[in-house]
Amino acid sequence: MASRVEPGLPYPLGVTLRSGGINVALPSETAERVELCLFDADGKEERVELPERSGHVFHGYLPGIGAGQRYGFRVHGAWDPARGLRHNPHKLLLDPWARAVEGAFGAGEEVFGHHWDDAGKLNEADSAGSVPRSVVVDESFDWGDDTPPRTPLHATVVYETHVKGLTHTHPDVPEELRGTYAGLAHPAVTGYLKDLGVTTVELLPVHQFVQDSHLEEKGLRNYWGYNSIGFLAPHGEYSAAGDGGGQVAEFKQMVKDLHAAGLEVVLDVVYNHTAEGNDQGPTFSLKGIDNGSFYRLVEGDEAHYFDTSGTGNSLNASHPAALGLVMDSLRYWVQEMHVDGFRFDLATTLTRQGGEMDVHSAFLTLVHQDPVLAPVKMIAEPWDTAGYQVGGFPARWSEWNGKYRDDVRDFWRGEEGVLGAFAHRVTGSGDIYGGAPGTGARDPLCSVNFVTAHDGFTLHDLTSYDAKHNEANGEGNNDGESDNKSWGCGAEGPTDDEGVNELRTRQRKNFLATLLLSHGVPMVLGGDEMGRTQGGNNNAYCQDSEISWFDWSAVDEDLVAFTRELTALRREHPALRPRHFGDVDVEMRRADGPEMGDEDWADPLNKALTIHLTGPRSDGADDVEEFMLMVNGSDGAVQFTVPTRSDSGKDPEPEDLPGWKLELSTDPEQHVKKRGLAPGQQILVRDRSLTLLHRVD
Repeated sequence: MASRVEPGLPYPLGVTLRSGGINVALPSETAERVELCLFDADGKEERVELPERSGHVFHGYLPGIGAGQRYGFRVHGAWDPARGLRHNPHKLLLDPWARAVEGAFGAGEEVFGHHWDDAGKLNEADSAGSVPRSVVVDESFDWGDDTPPRTPLHATVVYETHVKGLTHTHPDVPEELRGTYAGLAHPAVTGYLKDLGVTTVELLPVHQFVQDSHLEEKGLRNYWGYNSIGFLAPHGEYSAAGDGGGQVAEFKQMVKDLHAAGLEVVLDVVYNHTAEGNDQGPTFSLKGIDNGSFYRLVEGDEAHYFDTSGTGNSLNASHPAALGLVMDSLRYWVQEMHVDGFRFDLATTLTRQGGEMDVHSAFLTLVHQDPVLAPVKMIAEPWDTAGYQVGGFPARWSEWNGKYRDDVRDFWRGEEGVLGAFAHRVTGSGDIYGGAPGTGARDPLCSVNFVTAHDGFTLHDLTSYDAKHNEANGEGNNDGESDNKSWGCGAEGPTDDEGVNELRTRQRKNFLATLLLSHGVPMVLGGDEMGRTQGGNNNAYCQDSEISWFDWSAVDEDLVAFTRELTALRREHPALRPRHFGDVDVEMRRADGPEMGDEDWADPLNKALTIHLTGPRSDGADDVEEFMLMVNGSDGAVQFTVPTRSDSGKDPEPEDLPGWKLELSTDPEQHVKKRGLAPGQQILVRDRSLTLLHRVD
């Protein structure tokens, strides 16, 4: 297959097409030599030693080899786990820079660099028959007039979903496309998302990932995909074109079609760890190339891994080799795949310098100055297993605001003493991101607000269960979070009680309305708007089944319509989505009208509040428009008074002046007379509900 090999170039890394052949470059500080392994259609292997080394990069050029070539690497060097050296040329290694991966990983002892009964002993069994191949890919693609939507953050509504789960049972998607990139790009799906009013589709991991053997032994599968091994390769199982390289063009076509529908694509990326696990884990790629450069090892005990991801290893984000791989991956997905942003799983791990979190870490610094990444969205999950960093990322970043989730859940389930925290969350979490100019303050758009996410209950289940029900996961219901701040509204799971079901419906609308009327960037968990349930499972990572898939035959159309109404309100009214603190005047008022005082905030039994917003009109006129969000989290109805313009005690405005109109309510029985409400008049807001009034000057 290879007639000759020439020195080639040390960059770009990986295997790339160049001048009628392929350039090959692989970095390793500790390797002694590197072999490129080429495979023909029958699986026959030919090994070619890379002839040149520049710095720490082994490289070569092979003419006459093109797209579609299957390959891997064998890396020769010391085997000394005690010093962190795990080279084993008997293991065929995946190219970390591969654009496509074909095949699946086995779980037998042959894919481990060591023997199972002796972790220090070199395992000389050949792994080639039990690991996939990297595939040379032709990156050419007709993007036509593709233009990224570049939706500004203040206009963004994120929809977190799963390529397979969203489409696997969709009746209008052709069966052969269900569960694939092509299926997600089908007009039936893009049309639904567009009509729903979301702007940005955030996909659970689509980097090539590995199925967990312990799950497969139980008849389960890694559904979420947080087990990455290929940072530049779209996961082959999600491709209708198969995993032989066609998945790359199919992914690009998906992005192009979503862009044509005005929808952005954000990827949930897992750079904090890989599927190679700890010192007892397999050798698939980085571990056998340069273990100590790509992974963080325990200082003074280099046989073991410093783990803040909870998966066995953590990427060594303070080392140039690991950082280079991450940055190459990010730029690739933006430049070649045209994606619009990233959500970083356990992003705090990537900020660790010498093990400690550092806002001036090399990773954050590189991202901040990179011109390719400058236009795209960067969203951090601001914690890992060893630290919580909400509010600690630089101004360039938005963050998943876990405090928003917890405080909003607490308020609507009736907890005492959380009204002040709830008020902060609805108005942009100024206690986290606000502050005086010049103090490093950020703005409300740094907060990605969410009530539910893939990890935890769906909205349906949050309002239907007091406890998790994860028995299907095969771990004795011991997995998953036990404190969900959930409330089943008086019953556990499905019930025929009409009162309970009515309250659950109201609660779901309360959560959706709170989320989409809050300042910040809202993120809706895909399926919440249609009442998707996981049967009380709050850790469905291993459920590639009806538990996780969208059930398009059981859509709550009323809830979908309500969600559309909310996204339209948000889209049409700038006062509901300010860019900065101070863009909208915010007054917090008691239910009876006056502004909240210290004693009102301190009252643990107070669960009623009017949030009075005054901001720019949607039509751009010089006058303002006002909203009053009246929230009642108590278990009894509360009489609210429409406040006057000030607390000076002046009489209410005459009723013939423009009145407050009912814009939205989670109480289906709520109504306001046609002329609207004048200041000083009253409105009854029922238990656990909210009402939004609107007035234009």
